[in-house]
Amino acid sequence: MRGLLVSVAAMALSACALGPDYARPDIDVPASFGEAPSTAPGSIADQGWWDLYRDPELKRLIATAVENNLDLRAAVARVDQARAVLGSTGLTLLPQIGITGGVERGKSAVDASAGGDRIGTTRTARVGLSWELDLWGRLRREDEAASAELLGAEYARRGVLVSLVSDVATAWFRLESLEEQLQVTRATLNTREEFLKLTRAQSDRGVVSGLDVASAEAQLAQARANIPDFERQVALTEHALSLLLGRNPGSFTHGTLATASTMNPEVPSGLPSKLLERRPDILQAEQGLVAANARVGVAKAALFPSISLTGGYGSLSGDMADLFTRGAETWSIGVDLLQPLLDADRNLYRVDLADARKAEALALYERAVRNGFREVADALVARQKLAEVEVSQNQLVEAQQRAEEIATARYKVGYSSYFDVINADRDLFNAKLARASARLSARLSTVDLYRALGGGWVEQASP
Repeated sequence: MRGLLVSVAAMALSACALGPDYARPDIDVPASFGEAPSTAPGSIADQGWWDLYRDPELKRLIATAVENNLDLRAAVARVDQARAVLGSTGLTLLPQIGITGGVERGKSAVDASAGGDRIGTTRTARVGLSWELDLWGRLRREDEAASAELLGAEYARRGVLVSLVSDVATAWFRLESLEEQLQVTRATLNTREEFLKLTRAQSDRGVVSGLDVASAEAQLAQARANIPDFERQVALTEHALSLLLGRNPGSFTHGTLATASTMNPEVPSGLPSKLLERRPDILQAEQGLVAANARVGVAKAALFPSISLTGGYGSLSGDMADLFTRGAETWSIGVDLLQPLLDADRNLYRVDLADARKAEALALYERAVRNGFREVADALVARQKLAEVEVSQNQLVEAQQRAEEIATARYKVGYSSYFDVINADRDLFNAKLARASARLSARLSTVDLYRALGGGWVEQASP
């Protein structure tokens, strides 16, 4: 018996795990994010958010969100759940030891020598040991799958952090843009109020008609109507930002996009191959594939018999005083073998199910990779083109400013009609609002690029 146990134990230690070992799929990765290969040594994604977003107030808000955001807390809890599952799964690889004890009273078999039935009490105390020999690697594959699921939960947490940093920055930049548009609208409102006074005075002197006065009043009302809508958008954005920070709805003190927020968008975007190592959603999808691959091995191992070593040592006595004496000593040792018979076909279907789930996980991983490269390519194009739009909008505002000044001066001396002034003022107002929107889009393009490259989850440094 001892030789048999040694042989079985040796087989367990040397056995291979059934199922394929994981290897990263060979997916065609583009050589560059643009027309020319990138030679950049680094990436903006390698920076912490505290290095990219340099507005002190924005840094403070992001740090608060990282500490208090409820979605991030839930993601952390899911990591803890996966860690607990892995710990429980790992214990199945070890021998299971248990202690049992009991008292039993009953009738034993007829004692022919005594001439009658025997009724008595039996007391037991026993230490038992059971160890399933992982000959086919089922337990090791289950541990491998649980490890992958833990890593997947951690990458999911990083993904939530990336989205959180991006969402806070986006909300803050929107607040700044709305504040700039409010300032433009209020300044235009003041200008149109003064112009309405001038037009009424000229109407009283008979220089202009009542139509000019009505047009001036309409222009003023239009500017005034924009203010409540901008204030509404500010309030809604502040409420959304409060939720990101784990707070009740509230207001924030913020500046304007023109002066407050500064970032460093000139840092190179990095090499495409690094995207597979940095983007949390791609890493999470890969760990899902690792887990599915391991589950194939678990299903295949279930087709073979499970073998366990069992043993026990204890005492058996009818009298409590004699329970732990040498004469009451008992022990046992053995090998258990279980070969599924009725479930054989069911286990074959489970292998098919595991293979199908692996195929699904592979498709999801490849989709995550393709989508990651698409998002980076989109963000690079948007960053370049929106920067050009911002430059053009600045030039447009400067030109409209000059046109408005000339039209107003000519009107005051009678060389231009009032409609020239109205058109110039309206065009300048719209150009300033469009410039604020262009500035916002340019800033958000950098936020989108940072997120697409997988930046924002670096936590080694402190803000």
